[in-house]
Amino acid sequence: MRRTLILAMALGLTACASQPRHEAGPVDSTPLSLIPQPASLQRLPGHYRLNASTTIVVAPDNAAAKKVASQLQGWIRQARGVDIAIVEGKPRDGAIVLLTDTTTKGREAYTLDVNGNGVRIAANDETGLFYGAVTYWQLLTDPATQNGVPAVHIVDAPRFAWRGLMLDSARHFQSVTEIEHLLDQMALHKLNTFHWHLTDDQGWRLQILKYPKLTEVGACRKPIGPDVALTGDPDRPYCGFYTQDEAKQIVAYAAERHITVVPEIEMPGHAQAAVAAYPQFGAGSKKLGVSTDWGVNTALFNVDDGTFTFLENVLDEVMAIFPSTYIHVGGDEAAKDEWEHSKTIQAKMKSLGIDNEEKLQGWFVERIGNYLDQHGRRIIGWDEILDGKVPASATVMSWRGTKGAIKAANAGHDVVMAPSPTLYLDRLQSTLPDEQPGSPQVQTLKNVYDFDPVPADIAADKATHVLGAQVTVFTEYLPNWYRTQHAVFPRIAALAERTWSPTADWNGFVARLPAEMSRYRAAGIVPADGAYAVAIAAAAADGDKAKVTLSTQTGYGAIRYTTDGSSPTAQSTAYTAPFDVSLPTTVRANAFDNSFALAGPRDEAIDAKSLLRRSSDQLDTCADKLVLRIEAPDAVNGVRPVYKVDIMNTCWVWKGVKLDGRYGVDVSVNRLPYNYALWKDTVGIVSRKARSRAGEIEVHQDSCDGPKISTIALDKAKDGRATLQGILPKREGVHDLCFVITGKPGPKIWVIGDVQLR
Repeated sequence: MRRTLILAMALGLTACASQPRHEAGPVDSTPLSLIPQPASLQRLPGHYRLNASTTIVVAPDNAAAKKVASQLQGWIRQARGVDIAIVEGKPRDGAIVLLTDTTTKGREAYTLDVNGNGVRIAANDETGLFYGAVTYWQLLTDPATQNGVPAVHIVDAPRFAWRGLMLDSARHFQSVTEIEHLLDQMALHKLNTFHWHLTDDQGWRLQILKYPKLTEVGACRKPIGPDVALTGDPDRPYCGFYTQDEAKQIVAYAAERHITVVPEIEMPGHAQAAVAAYPQFGAGSKKLGVSTDWGVNTALFNVDDGTFTFLENVLDEVMAIFPSTYIHVGGDEAAKDEWEHSKTIQAKMKSLGIDNEEKLQGWFVERIGNYLDQHGRRIIGWDEILDGKVPASATVMSWRGTKGAIKAANAGHDVVMAPSPTLYLDRLQSTLPDEQPGSPQVQTLKNVYDFDPVPADIAADKATHVLGAQVTVFTEYLPNWYRTQHAVFPRIAALAERTWSPTADWNGFVARLPAEMSRYRAAGIVPADGAYAVAIAAAAADGDKAKVTLSTQTGYGAIRYTTDGSSPTAQSTAYTAPFDVSLPTTVRANAFDNSFALAGPRDEAIDAKSLLRRSSDQLDTCADKLVLRIEAPDAVNGVRPVYKVDIMNTCWVWKGVKLDGRYGVDVSVNRLPYNYALWKDTVGIVSRKARSRAGEIEVHQDSCDGPKISTIALDKAKDGRATLQGILPKREGVHDLCFVITGKPGPKIWVIGDVQLR
């Protein structure tokens, strides 16, 4: 009951038991917060209000309607705190009627009619009824409709058949409860495919009864970075796997919500956890453990018949758990070094008449694909599977941009769009200083929304091969459910609308999203609010003042701010243009839609010292080869610091520094583990000659090849977190300052936290 009351309060909803049902009048023009937008929506006069005597009516012999009625009953109970009875019988005035209707054409399609006499949801199958009930629930939980759901006529069906989300459970493990929480939200977004990434170099997460070492060995690794906070001990392994019963529970839970679970078992690469458990199936000569490095590891399965027997036995158990038509076999980033160096594999290639390793991977994938075909399943893999011959029935998931999808569709293969970086939710979604660790190759809410799943270069007669699209949630930097929520929500809503709705409406979407954010919070989801949050930038102005600029990512809502230490409200000063403040001042700001705060307030303490300070987030990296925001393993005052660094080029630039004399410079540094498998990209790591074992920070003027104006020894940091001091010679005018660290990364990497001029 407490959860129900919290939900109702969060949405501003209460049961309206004393209100009449029947009413007519003008058409309500209040915008409706539906995500995704229906294919067709017509507003009509009148409203419909629930009361204590409202019933849900289903036909006595309609099992599908009874099932959806029970689900809708639960949603209404949560949203309004009232129990609605389910009654079997004929449709009646004043009721919510669920019925199957063969005149509603199309799988997952439905019609929804609301007027003063009741609600009618019709579809030709249970899935359509379910989605119709979801839309009615959305209407019911829109804060703008708390006095009654406005009358509407909705005719709706999805644009694409595949509307998905991929969750990586191999790098970091989620509980069954957390996955079910995610499935709940997927269903309420009308997403229907849960792609479950279960195996990789860093962990094998699915119990296989015939090969128990896959989880006894492959499900544990030495803690990496944030794993230590989860294990509580750097010597305690990070472990986790799903029993077959737990996997079946997730499959059943998803099916209740009309979601298909597509498992991914990686091959022939990303195989190190499996090879660590069963070395005889590996292609290399070295004994391997479960990987503790992110990136492209080189462990491959070999191509012996015994290895295919192993993989087929694994797939037999996978198919027994997962009834999905598709089985995902990965196929990406299979570094061919071990195959190239193996005399046995080279001999196998010669016997097969195969002249390169890419074609051998094609042969490998084709053999697995044929096995799946024989068992009534279809193979799906990342776009690298196109590099060799694949079965005609193979479906391609395009992640290296859209080129793989274009090639596959034009060749007659079905495709699913999942391009990096646009639909990769491990990419950060804002440049706000409170963003979490990960890849700062920012993919905003609008980046996701603007993606059209059908590229123009796919021939018109091949466009039907695009099954749909999905977002992918790789979890190297998402060690817990809180961070996973932050990455997924609300960008999942953008994907949902673009894969369901026939047309795009960005401005309408950002106006409808605040109600969706309220639904998230009511469901116990903590979404990222970076799309609406205020970014505060300050620059030195004349005299003892600073000029402050406020902005939001979407530009939606009115920005309001304070300078007296109070929290901003809808009545606070409205921001219209950059303004001056006297030093010191703390600026607090938020964006509002009328009286509704769109995000959490942000604040910035501004004084003479802060104007001469830049964090690594505020500095530019020099080359942007492989930039990450890395979290330190050790906490400072309960918080682990985060550092932005190009892990292939430890170099930062402070652009446009106004210098007017001689300055001291304080640079905070730290040394972090360098656990990255970069494969052939290691040749691109920049190495600078160091004068000491620890190395130095060199400060260059105007460019990183410009004059060296200061050197700060790193040995004073004693291989850990410290603030080092240096002196800059007298300078005048505006200059760029480049901070480079000598030496070469590995097995640890020096990073810069803040640069403070004195």
